[in-house]
Amino acid sequence: MSRKPVPAQSGERSRVELTFDKPQLLAQLFGQYDQNLVALEHRLGIYITARGNKIGLEGSAEQVALGRDVLNDLYKRLQRGEEIDTGLVDASIAMASEPVLDGIISTERHSTPPIMIRTRKKTIVPRTPAQAHYMRELTTHEMIFALGPAGTGKTYIAVAQAVSQLITGSVQRLILSRPAVEAGEKLGFLPGDMKEKVDPYLRPLYDALNDCLPAEQVERRIASGEIEIAPIAFMRGRTLADAFIILDEAQNTTPAQMKMFLTRFGENSRMVICGDPNQTDLPGGVGASGLADATTRLEGVEGISLCRFGPGDVVRHPIVGRIVEAYEGTGL
Repeated sequence: MSRKPVPAQSGERSRVELTFDKPQLLAQLFGQYDQNLVALEHRLGIYITARGNKIGLEGSAEQVALGRDVLNDLYKRLQRGEEIDTGLVDASIAMASEPVLDGIISTERHSTPPIMIRTRKKTIVPRTPAQAHYMRELTTHEMIFALGPAGTGKTYIAVAQAVSQLITGSVQRLILSRPAVEAGEKLGFLPGDMKEKVDPYLRPLYDALNDCLPAEQVERRIASGEIEIAPIAFMRGRTLADAFIILDEAQNTTPAQMKMFLTRFGENSRMVICGDPNQTDLPGGVGASGLADATTRLEGVEGISLCRFGPGDVVRHPIVGRIVEAYEGTGL
């Protein structure tokens, strides 16, 4: 493999060579048409060469050290059976750039086991420092507010943690809820029974569930009541004990709805409230978002954690993060 060198950043220049003992993993490490290495070169401003099972990195000492750690991390992920792509390359660079990584990245410098959530279909590991913090908080706090733009994994990680706890028996039920508020469009009359009417609003929750559990298990657990997916209005008057409860799109609740939902919390339960304070779809005249109101009132309350995500934590296509940044502060 040989390409035109990428201009390195200023500073002391360095060159290191890495040797990998399982050549059969290198095609996945490099990516199709070496796309993972190209991404690493462009992000770090270094030059990478590959010959056999050896990879050479050249550039500024600091960036070469980051490149070495990222490649070692990606290789160890492959050894654990994980899949990697350019999105994970970007995420691994962000993680490796953090000053404190104990328990997040498993590299030569950071050898402790990575944070992970195991489900029936896949193992989820953090792709950004904020996700790593969020995954820690999910295991240590009873109520967590996850705030940030779309694509940062707020709901997906919460569903994965909920499924994991349901599988292990830590909780007896999984309850997923969203407010049935249209995102700027008028959907008109929806035919069918109540479930068919509200399912379009809850589809993202079904998608996350099906990523973590085989489809037949999702259907069986919904039929048995172990998994419940319902609009927030269905929560009134209930006490939700022995349950993992997730409220998605919480920015579309009113303060009264949010108070009602939060006070459903029961014994041996965990509650996660996910939303983007900048994307409220409440109709005009309704007033403040229940999410903004709740986080203002509850920040610092014992047992409650607030996890914040930014545009740099978007783990969809890299262009999504740039779009989020472009709209930041516009109120849209």
